[in-house]
Amino acid sequence: MFDRRGFVGAGISLFAAGLHAADDKKVIQGFDEKFAGKISPVKWEPFSDLKVRVGIAGEGVCSFGSAFAYQYHPNIEVVACTDLDPERCKLLQKRVKAKKTYPSCEDMIKHAAEDKLDAVYIATDAASHIRLAIMALEHGLNVASACPALFGKDQLDLVPRLVDAAKKSGKLYMMNETTAFRPECYAMRKLFESGCLGDHLYSEGEYFHCHSEDDEIGSYNNWRVGLPPQYYPTHSNGFYTCVTHGRFTDVACVGHKSSFTTYQPQNNRYGNPYDSEVAFFKTSDGGTARMAVMWGAPGLGVETGRFHGTVGSYVHSRKPRYVGNAEEKAAKVHVFKDPLPPKVPAGGHGGSHAYLTDDFIRGILLKDHKVCVDLKTALDTTVSGIYAHLS
Repeated sequence: MFDRRGFVGAGISLFAAGLHAADDKKVIQGFDEKFAGKISPVKWEPFSDLKVRVGIAGEGVCSFGSAFAYQYHPNIEVVACTDLDPERCKLLQKRVKAKKTYPSCEDMIKHAAEDKLDAVYIATDAASHIRLAIMALEHGLNVASACPALFGKDQLDLVPRLVDAAKKSGKLYMMNETTAFRPECYAMRKLFESGCLGDHLYSEGEYFHCHSEDDEIGSYNNWRVGLPPQYYPTHSNGFYTCVTHGRFTDVACVGHKSSFTTYQPQNNRYGNPYDSEVAFFKTSDGGTARMAVMWGAPGLGVETGRFHGTVGSYVHSRKPRYVGNAEEKAAKVHVFKDPLPPKVPAGGHGGSHAYLTDDFIRGILLKDHKVCVDLKTALDTTVSGIYAHLS
């Protein structure tokens, strides 16, 4: 038996990888998924003569800092970078061609005015994302944060502070949720926005990533060890929130108690026994969703989703199905991604990395550009998972 918890509002009505392997030897799931889907044959056109001056925080185990193509984008100048590990900091500096380094993200933010920074990309450990994002916004910086936007129930109290910091600063906050620019999610979003799928009825998202002792990824202060699956829900939840920009309103979640050593409650900092959690949601549009985060399924590594609407359905690897004249209308919808600037590699996680970076930079430089994973969508995608685990 499980409890049902409502979390309407949750603050304001109310994640990532790619060019390098973790230690350049072991490939981490998602880094090798370089296929970006079909790209529009139109020529890329410059959209601004300006350059955004960026500071990058965190190379870490997964090389997140250098994986999102900041160093290649023509509208970006990487001014500074940082990592708590001096050797990883040197590597990050070499990869992104930063002029300066700092011993911590806090130090880099404090010197933002001196360095004339416009923005920071926070690719640090999950537990530090929201705290550093608040600090950066309060210093007048635009923020791109790795996912999740916040980490666990103990950080729910920080959500109003993040919202307030973004509102007062007037700066852009965006979460780098890779699902948003995976080919199938991108296609779903374009079809949904065009009306070809109709109203949302039911959606699914699945994030399978084994966290057994043999497959565990290293992490700062071991934050990944025994991690409650729904504390990292964005790769599944994004198959709804990054399509409709709706939110989840109610949840009931079923957890699977693990046989893995690290998922015995006494062996992890969370007291967590679950290696897999499946959440069943009601959505703000009157539909339903099933979102699964599975750490305990060896041999299967995948992030995928499905979308079913009142006039059409989109299921990856299967031909979309439509009702009436929706098929004819869908054939005219631009579901191919626009091209990236020349010499900018799309990166991993379904070729999403550089598209997120380009989206962020356009959001800063173009007044009429709305980024896909803005503050509201970032929180709707993340907070729902925390409540799922609590249920």
